[in-house]
Amino acid sequence: MDPTNKPKGPSPHYSLYQREVFKRGGETGILPSFSVHAEELVESTKKKLNDRGYFYANSNAGLGWTDRANREAFYRWRIIPRMLVDTNTRDLTTEIFGHRIPAPIMFAPIGINKLYSPKSELVPAKIAGELGLPYCLSTAASNSIEDVAAANDEGASITNESNSVHSYSGPNGGNAKGPRFYQLYMGHDDEITVSLLERAWKAGFDVCMLTVDTWQLGWRPTDINLANYVFYYPPGKTGNELGESDPVFMKKYGKAQQEDTGKWIDSSVWHGKPHSWAKIPWVIETWKRISGGRPFVIKGIQSAEDALKALEVGCEGIVVTNHAGRQVDGAVGSLEVLPEIVEAVGGKMKIIFDSGIRTGSDVFKAIALGADVVEVGRLYVWGMAHEGEAGCRHVMKSLLADLDITMTVGGYQSIRKDVYRNPKAVRWNPYGVYPKGEHAKL
Repeated sequence: MDPTNKPKGPSPHYSLYQREVFKRGGETGILPSFSVHAEELVESTKKKLNDRGYFYANSNAGLGWTDRANREAFYRWRIIPRMLVDTNTRDLTTEIFGHRIPAPIMFAPIGINKLYSPKSELVPAKIAGELGLPYCLSTAASNSIEDVAAANDEGASITNESNSVHSYSGPNGGNAKGPRFYQLYMGHDDEITVSLLERAWKAGFDVCMLTVDTWQLGWRPTDINLANYVFYYPPGKTGNELGESDPVFMKKYGKAQQEDTGKWIDSSVWHGKPHSWAKIPWVIETWKRISGGRPFVIKGIQSAEDALKALEVGCEGIVVTNHAGRQVDGAVGSLEVLPEIVEAVGGKMKIIFDSGIRTGSDVFKAIALGADVVEVGRLYVWGMAHEGEAGCRHVMKSLLADLDITMTVGGYQSIRKDVYRNPKAVRWNPYGVYPKGEHAKL
């Protein structure tokens, strides 16, 4: 861990963050104010948030079996370490839709961040910019598209001026200082959809990610118990900010929004009226026209058949996710179905993995099974719930250090050359018994 004896490589020595924490503790007695151990982190988050905030981030569909299935799948896949491999430098870099990024990790789209920090989405957007990692903004955000873009640029500016390893260049580099995606919840008013996509593109979001598994919220008993739907509570502002900043929505429905604070969310986000495959060519064509042909991704794929259909209709990528177990109870774990989806479409489109990532080893396993990058969601929310920017930064830098150290001690030098789609890097254990207890809550 001697920083004076570290040769420069393609990636930053993320592992030195561990040494930084150790050294600060030893020399000054200053320790981290919260644990980044996932089980302990979720428990300490309970003490930082009120019930509505905590359960909105952590509620699951039904009995939580799908959430548990996500973690069970990670438990059953085991890494096979290799010895006497030169890992003095690691290459964690990869490419996603023309963006060269320092690690295969991106910030997942999570709505209503104001429940976790007063600065809401501005926090993870800025930290993503600092780290050079892609940030994806949710349509259910509690900030405007433009303000979040500015926060992301602010973070990227800090990094690009101080660390050339993270310096960003990408296909939309003229409009953005860091890679960022826009996650679309598509209502049934096409004029509003067009307005949202135009605003996203102008603000430098150059990949569109359409969520197709959440036309309405799943049955989540812990939210039901609290009537946990923040849009209906006074002052009726939280969660509506992105919609109320849209000129088309406000021109058509502004008065209705004043009379019913659920108008935006109920008509344009979780409206309960599913689209079908027949609508997808229109939204792809619309996005391509607005963006000059930039990629379109569908989020919510859990079967090889749907992955092939997404490829057929013109998607450049998919997100393999079950919405972190929040939509359909008793469903397959995302990591369970990843290998068959990769076999069906791997190499023909980008595959983003989501649902259940907690550690660097989890990232490693998902990449080994064929994901190009992974999305992290609850982890950064838990961090920002503790200390805002500092908490979010601590959690994400810890995850990067964890992945870097796993590569070092596990004997894998390059994430793309040695880990990506490498069946010899992991092994399935069908007989493993997943531990009971607090694990089930993750």
